[in-house]
Amino acid sequence: MSDAETYPSQEQLDRYAEQFNQSLTLKHHGARMSFPSREKVVVTAEVRPEHRGGLGSDAVNGGVISALFDLVIGSTPALRDPTRRSATVQLSISFERPLRGNLLRAEATIDTLGASTVFASARMYDAQGVVCARCQGVVQMSRMKWASGESPAVN
Repeated sequence: MSDAETYPSQEQLDRYAEQFNQSLTLKHHGARMSFPSREKVVVTAEVRPEHRGGLGSDAVNGGVISALFDLVIGSTPALRDPTRRSATVQLSISFERPLRGNLLRAEATIDTLGASTVFASARMYDAQGVVCARCQGVVQMSRMKWASGESPAVN
């Protein structure tokens, strides 16, 4: 199988991110998705007051971190086929230190790719670039296409 048959183009990935960035989900979290390369998904988010409250402090709440890990891990199948539906079926998160500051960044890559299952890992960084949490996840890919034909961001 050629590279073109195995991997989407950077333009396809950029279009996927562009559509997803218009979704209510990302707007709700103050997040933006990008594919800086054909091997990595990145989600950045401005930390808002409603995101805080971890340990009763100014740290980002673990539920917010979990939701953003679900987003970044759940988007890794797009690195192989952005037109296919997918769903996260398992996440394992390690919270290493409180995530403080006004910006966070999550990066995910595919570890192993099966016929319909993606095993991925991610790291979440604070504004200083320090890893605050790690995640491993499993995402199931469907044979069904997204309703829009390009991404899950259907408005």
